Amino acid sequence: MSDVAVSRRPVIGVPARFIDPGFDHETCENISPREYIDSVFANAIIAAGGAPLLLPLTEDPALIRQYFDLCDGIAFQGGQDVEPALFGGDPDYDKGLLCPQRDKYELALMHLALDEDKPLIAICRGMQLLNVCLGGTLSMNYKELDTPDGMVHWRHTGILRAAAHPVVIDENSLLGRIVGQKTAQVNSCHHCAAKYLGQEAVLVAEATDGIVEAIEVPTKRFCLGLQWHPEYTWEQFPADKRIWDGFIAAVVAARDAS
Repeated sequence: MSDVAVSRRPVIGVPARFIDPGFDHETCENISPREYIDSVFANAIIAAGGAPLLLPLTEDPALIRQYFDLCDGIAFQGGQDVEPALFGGDPDYDKGLLCPQRDKYELALMHLALDEDKPLIAICRGMQLLNVCLGGTLSMNYKELDTPDGMVHWRHTGILRAAAHPVVIDENSLLGRIVGQKTAQVNSCHHCAAKYLGQEAVLVAEATDGIVEAIEVPTKRFCLGLQWHPEYTWEQFPADKRIWDGFIAAVVAARDAS
């Protein structure tokens, strides 16, 4: 456990994942949509010394503000694809892969975090949404990007629990300073990817085929987006553990400085 845990744990707001599976007439379950945090995500935050707090979806600006003020930092989970209309993308994209209400909600929280310099970490979909929030664009199928063939980012053996490919890290970046490595092995489970980076977004890690694997905003205390899922591998990959520890340490420093 991180040394942060010996003091009052910082509250890490985690915007809920959202599914609407419909009603199952056989089991009488799934009567309403469900909002949740993945256990691995919560456990990674707890192990690093944080206290995860689930933030249910809402369109109420006053409630979003109240959620935000309750939290010392914000951590965005993975999930559905980001709505292409947000960056001028394909209007005919499969709506079944999207969650526009989640996009709108999480963008509101991201804007608050960026405007007020509250530490945030954004994972997979979260990184993609962060790039869009900053004015960037996405490829809704990474295979359409001009990258070498051969590296598998999606539907591969050992999804999330095992290394899928290496990434090259900018050692002078926040991420590089945290992990202390120029390269790292990461898991992978995505078919969308950052295409053009948004204003203020800086590329700090990429796969060896050129896919964007991490971005950050260096003018902020801690604003890091990761394409991979360190919540699944922090127990086996020291670099991923250091990412969570670094995030929580930054949250505590920001909280104590305010």
